[in-house]
Amino acid sequence: MFALLVGQLAYLQIVYGGKFTAEVDRTDKTVMQGSVPRGMIYDSKGRLLVGNSTESAITYTKSSGVKSSDIYQIVNRLTKYVNIKAGNLSDRDKADYILAAPGKSAKVAKQMPKSYRQDSNGNQLSSNKTYANEVKYIEEQGIHLSKSDKAKATAYKKMSSAYSLATVFVKDKGLTSKEIAQVSEHLTELPGVNVGTNWNRAYPQGRSIASIIGGVSTEQQGIPDDELNTMLAAGYSRNDRVGTSYLEKSYESILAGTKSQKQVEIGSNNQIKNSKEIYAGQKGGNLNLTIDSKFQKKVQKTLNTQFAAAKSAGITQYSDGAYAVAMNPKTGAILAMAGVKNNTKTGKTTEDSLGVINRTFVMGSAVKGATVLGALMDGVITPENNTLPDQPIYLPGTPVKKSVYPIGTYSSLTAQKALEVSSNEYMMALAMKEANAKYTPHSYIHMDSDIFQKMRGYFNQFGLGVKTGIDISGETTGIEGATHNSGGSLKTGSALDLSYGNYDAYTLIEMAQYISTIANGGYRMEPYIVQSIQKTKNNGKKGAIESVTQPKVLNRVGFTNDELKVVKTGMYNVTHGSDGWTTGTRLKDLTPSVSAKTGTAQSFYYNPDDPNNSDPPSTITTSLVSYGPSKDPNIAMAIVFPNLTSENGSYPQLVAHQMYEDYYKMTGQSK
Repeated sequence: MFALLVGQLAYLQIVYGGKFTAEVDRTDKTVMQGSVPRGMIYDSKGRLLVGNSTESAITYTKSSGVKSSDIYQIVNRLTKYVNIKAGNLSDRDKADYILAAPGKSAKVAKQMPKSYRQDSNGNQLSSNKTYANEVKYIEEQGIHLSKSDKAKATAYKKMSSAYSLATVFVKDKGLTSKEIAQVSEHLTELPGVNVGTNWNRAYPQGRSIASIIGGVSTEQQGIPDDELNTMLAAGYSRNDRVGTSYLEKSYESILAGTKSQKQVEIGSNNQIKNSKEIYAGQKGGNLNLTIDSKFQKKVQKTLNTQFAAAKSAGITQYSDGAYAVAMNPKTGAILAMAGVKNNTKTGKTTEDSLGVINRTFVMGSAVKGATVLGALMDGVITPENNTLPDQPIYLPGTPVKKSVYPIGTYSSLTAQKALEVSSNEYMMALAMKEANAKYTPHSYIHMDSDIFQKMRGYFNQFGLGVKTGIDISGETTGIEGATHNSGGSLKTGSALDLSYGNYDAYTLIEMAQYISTIANGGYRMEPYIVQSIQKTKNNGKKGAIESVTQPKVLNRVGFTNDELKVVKTGMYNVTHGSDGWTTGTRLKDLTPSVSAKTGTAQSFYYNPDDPNNSDPPSTITTSLVSYGPSKDPNIAMAIVFPNLTSENGSYPQLVAHQMYEDYYKMTGQSK
């Protein structure tokens, strides 16, 4: 038997010795991906709006097959050199740390009741169920960790929850040079631990458009749940930091860059033996915006100032805030986008530029330019024949529908004059003509059933009631009111309200697109905020331009030049007319001259805490759309102050006046 054993040993050594030696020395090669710095965001003048601030960090790369007891020992060594703050820990997190101590799990298993180890038939429970019962037993006995142990448990939680060969940050804020030095000196006793860097978004120009920029997830948050499968399929890891909203989300694929790749050799003991960089990665691309940060700051400041003035006047009790947007009517490029959100409960205001694209308001008479052009395209009036009686409408059982000025002020009006003095009566007359209305004051009115569809169809051509297509995620669309009542009858009174802007609700970006369409001669331009995408060089500086946004015409509105001239003349007269009821004269002194349409809408304050209130407070929304210079417009703007308690149309005009002054001065046009 001994001779046979010796012979077998010799046989194995001679014939298979090399194979067994190779097996011991065997390594598996795998590719690890690493993050790269996120792309920057610049304004139209090259000023850095959003960058990255880098900080030293302690990282941990989890080897495949590493045991929880190994991580436990690494944590206890690491915390000798690094001060880690205790985080939020559940009882399960604490129990996991306690059970990771060498021999602790087996010890607890022996202490547990028999029912925690065996099923009712006396069979040994699976390892997963046994461990779950160990956690349960630990929790039942009561967990009392010291401050130091809580810190260690926090580090253990981060390190143990990492995926195989994934790198996590154990500490990435407030790391001292002493901590870095001590960890660097003891890396051999800290397998998987290394000294690296992490980045956070920085805003050198302030956060005046932070809501537009959007946010980036933390390593702990990783990929949002609703996009998990899509992004994993695209090569992301679960704990990757990604754009979660607005520009950061819309341009995620550009800003994220391309991950670095490192080839890692893993020995038979599942430890990393060697690593080699095979691709350094490509830093995220840069976005160059259409917004000039200096102009943006001025617009936001002006808006803040005027809303503060309205608050001092005591009329913002129910107000949502105030919003303003400016765009180039020829290209669709956004020049500024500002917002003030008012908390009606606390009175506290916050920056809310995003409200320009995701909040809707009943804008009032500012939409009358679309009403007149719709009627001209419909043929119920012409550029040469558009004089109509200016008479109030008396519907059965409802208050009189009229303009703000006294009944009888004008016997008749042209379309141009109706825009100048903001006649509701004229707009209702247009709607009745389009609807082939049959009307007897105080007793009867009948309109074609398609009147809502017809008027909204014209409004849609200008961008009112449809999404504009702006390149920021989260845009909402306007809200259409009901066309029929509960009894199935056409809401004729609401159709009249729609004609002068007191029924449907629109976003402010829709209003800007609408007035730009009039300003540029009938082309509905798609708004955009990213002017170009630019590469990043290896040294972090801006590289070559990869793409430039080209202006996009969404549709051409079908009016003639003569029809457009009617509305443009009316809007010029809004700011330069001499009638006592001319509505926009606060903009009269601007040079170059501007054109505009003011708006006032009556509404009611909706209190979410009292949705069934039968007598809600009455409020007034004031708005303004405008473009300038009147002859060759290069800026168009829309402004709204919703839900004030007193009618005062001056605030949008005061904001517009300052915006024009700042823009004309910035572009040299005021000379």
